[in-house]
This record gives sequence, structure tokens and C-alpha cells, in this order.
Amino acid sequence: MPKSSSANDQLPASAAKALKDLGENLALARQRRKESLRAWASRMAVSVPTLIRMEKGDPSVGMGVYATALWLMGRHAALPEVAAPALDLNALEQDIEAVRQRGRRLSRKAEEPA
Repeated sequence: MPKSSSANDQLPASAAKALKDLGENLALARQRRKESLRAWASRMAVSVPTLIRMEKGDPSVGMGVYATALWLMGRHAALPEVAAPALDLNALEQDIEAVRQRGRRLSRKAEEPA
């Protein structure tokens, strides 16, 4: 039985859905390759129950297991792009707001009498 984590218990619904979709896609990739659960699990060095949990999108399955499955299907190179700074729109918005705030402070200082 997998350990429960408070992070897993508080997983946002959209993140849980994304993991479920990833698991289903990984299961489909395995099936398209005509690999049995046992053979695929062996190639991944995990148990069949762990593989089944991964294919269901279980968030308690380690990231390394998901990465290994992606490696088996030749998609592991896409992992770094998931969190690429250039694609982090929230951080970009924060950077833009910080620049705006600095600009406001500088313009107020320029308006002050010397």
C-alpha cells in the first residue's frame, strides 16, 4: 500500500486530472508497443502494481517511475521543458509587475524637487 502524503491529499483537481491523463497516455504507449504489464514493469525495474498505479495517474508514484516510462517511449527529453523558465507565465507576469513598480518609483523620484 502506498504511503499517503498531505501533498497528494491536497493535489489540485486540475493537477490530478493531468496526472490521470499522463498515466492513460503512458498505458496507451505501452499497449501500442504490445508490451505486457509484466514485461514493461521489468524493463522499468518496478513491480506490476506500481506500473498499474502509474498508468492510473497515482500521484504517490515517484517521479522517477514516470520519467523511466517516458524514457522507454523516447519522450524523456521533453521533461525539462515542462518547467522551462521561458514557459513560466506566472513568473513572467511577476517580473513585468516588478518592472512596472520600479518604473513608478523612479518616476515619483524624478518628480520630487531636488
